[in-house]
Amino acid sequence: MALLDRREREHLRCVQHLQEFSGRLISTEAILTETLWLMSGLRDGPRRCAEFVGRGAVTLVPISPAPLSRAVELMEQYRNVPMDFADATLVVLGEELNLNIVFTLDHRGFSVYRLHGRRAFQIVP
Repeated sequence: MALLDRREREHLRCVQHLQEFSGRLISTEAILTETLWLMSGLRDGPRRCAEFVGRGAVTLVPISPAPLSRAVELMEQYRNVPMDFADATLVVLGEELNLNIVFTLDHRGFSVYRLHGRRAFQIVP
């Protein structure tokens, strides 16, 4: 959300990091749903978010039954952190694609979450 909301304290840092990033952004539909909801309080927030995704800035990966089950397992495993469904889908996506870099301001959760219970995330920005 900080990437699209200029009022967010970390907006400039997120924008700068994204401008310097040369890879591909991959996310889940659950993250899009959560972001659209968070942006709903802003004038044109959901539209800006949809346009960001629509212009190909991020590739969305749908969830299928096996990853859904894994996401629920992770939510149970990390219930004390806690882990919501959107975060769980990102961990599952990281496990499936063998990627440990995550673009998030949620240092509390992603500093604890592990890929396959072992590998830590590299949190950016």
